[in-house]
Amino acid sequence: MGLHLVGETIDKNRSHYGAETGKLLQLMRGIYVDAGDDVEATVLKHAVRIARYLYPHTYLAAASALLLGPTRDARLFSSGRRTQRTRIRALEIVQNQAPPHPALDTAVVDDGMGEFRIHVSGLRQRFLEAFRLRSEHAASIDETMREALAQRLLEEYGGPQQTADAVWALARQNEWYREGEHAERFLLRPATAIPARNQAQFDLIVAWHGAPVGSLGHDGFEWRWLPTEDGGPPLIRQTIPGKLPPFLASLLPEGWLEAVLKNPDERAELRSGKRYLSNITIVERKGELATLPPDVLTTRLERYTRDGLFVGVYDGPGRGTIDESFERSLARLYEQPDTPRLSGVQIKAPMYLDAGGRLSASSGNPFTHILKPAGRSGFESLPVVEWMALALGRATGLPAPTSALVPMPDGMPPALVVERFDIREGLNDRRLIALEDLCSVLDLPPDAKYNGTIERVGRAIRALSTAPEEDLLMLLRRALFAWLIADGDMHLKNLALLKIAHPGDAVFREVRLSPLYDAVTTRIFPQLGNDRMAIKLNGKDDHLRRSDFRALAATMGLKAGDADAVIGDAIARLGDATERLLLPQFPDYRDESAAITDRALEIVRARLTSIAE
Repeated sequence: MGLHLVGETIDKNRSHYGAETGKLLQLMRGIYVDAGDDVEATVLKHAVRIARYLYPHTYLAAASALLLGPTRDARLFSSGRRTQRTRIRALEIVQNQAPPHPALDTAVVDDGMGEFRIHVSGLRQRFLEAFRLRSEHAASIDETMREALAQRLLEEYGGPQQTADAVWALARQNEWYREGEHAERFLLRPATAIPARNQAQFDLIVAWHGAPVGSLGHDGFEWRWLPTEDGGPPLIRQTIPGKLPPFLASLLPEGWLEAVLKNPDERAELRSGKRYLSNITIVERKGELATLPPDVLTTRLERYTRDGLFVGVYDGPGRGTIDESFERSLARLYEQPDTPRLSGVQIKAPMYLDAGGRLSASSGNPFTHILKPAGRSGFESLPVVEWMALALGRATGLPAPTSALVPMPDGMPPALVVERFDIREGLNDRRLIALEDLCSVLDLPPDAKYNGTIERVGRAIRALSTAPEEDLLMLLRRALFAWLIADGDMHLKNLALLKIAHPGDAVFREVRLSPLYDAVTTRIFPQLGNDRMAIKLNGKDDHLRRSDFRALAATMGLKAGDADAVIGDAIARLGDATERLLLPQFPDYRDESAAITDRALEIVRARLTSIAE
């Protein structure tokens, strides 16, 4: 048996013993699977049983009432006393509030563990659910399902008017007047109708690693996402009907780049570019996909790095010979539609490192590296500080991408180049890779990136990670590191899950906490001297103690011994790294770089001393 439910198929003591001995893997409270099984397949196979176990007073609704299981994008729709969503690995249980007088039927489900009965929406209610306004449940019922429901009701009630009257009777009971109107109009519509087309509407093809995974349409009023039948793992979900799916919203430009592109809205933004992070391409015509280069890492940055410095040839944007600003030079690069768009408020440039060590703009080339130039008004040393943070992170036990400081032309301060870790690592690499930040994972818009807690991130990781205990310990290490280096910018868009599948997979084989990125000591920059943690931990965003991290570990369900070992190891390794760190040498910026990093290291040492007390 692959699935174990405490109180139904296994008792509490046996489940605890199984988890302790490594025979069982806990997905969430009361739900376990055999450690050697395909966890994703087990969860999807028993999705209805899991939903009934978690929410015994709910019923299957919308598309799930028709399918008696999850939809092809792994969503299971139900209705109950409240609105909520629960994600367990690939499965997402989407629950809305039930009407006061639901019309229910009983269905029989057999998932290989035996038959069981479950309540489902009745035929009339399912038909009304298909016409709910701005409802994710309604969006799950496609046109084919709606036509089939209408035909089944017509067979039962004998004609369009009789069927409309029967549907209206239920609609009045639940005060679903608009739903009743739309349902009646659908049933009584003329046999032939010529639809009027709004010229503002359009459809885009969304591809992942060059293969279409769905269509994204806008009718002039709202968005519509329709995944393809064989689009692979459920990567993109439209969790709020009519709104841009959170995963795609997280890819859109922010800050400086958003201002440079001057697009009036997200419609224009998506139509102005083609290439995005996470190996996503968005085009209007399928033929365009073949013209865009695949993002594949063929030349490692470490090959052209010496003592932290890039020793290849920089052939990217500069200030220019006519006193053009670097920002304007970079803006001209983004005027080209095939230049990859980047999220995040910091100025960045998509780059390509070829076999000869030439680092150039990725327009027309694979997008393999990210260039982060120096800022202004006191942020000139930002690349150096981020290089230091990544170096300290690696020394502390956090996976981090290869990075190097780049001597820049035209007398500019050094920039930072970072190797992408979310792309294929060779021409024979067939993996399907995506990076989803925690804003998208938690169904939050990008501007809500400071709205959250580490504990909430931990709950999401436990439910979705394919190695939850390891990733929760890594999250603990990551949060501790952010506090110790005074990183006040570890918000929800700077934490992410790295997802990996293979061709033909219906679910992701690996979902893990991503490597460290965008880490920096913020307190050393102008007006940030009192910067706090971006998201709270144990209810606090400042003056954190060792006890706060122990409390975090307990909240996330980690063993006290394991948590103490991680905390002690991180503190010891970071302390050692602060004494061994060697800053790359720049002839023109040696003093400025040394001064700013010395200030950062002073903060780190002070916090190491404080947390050890």
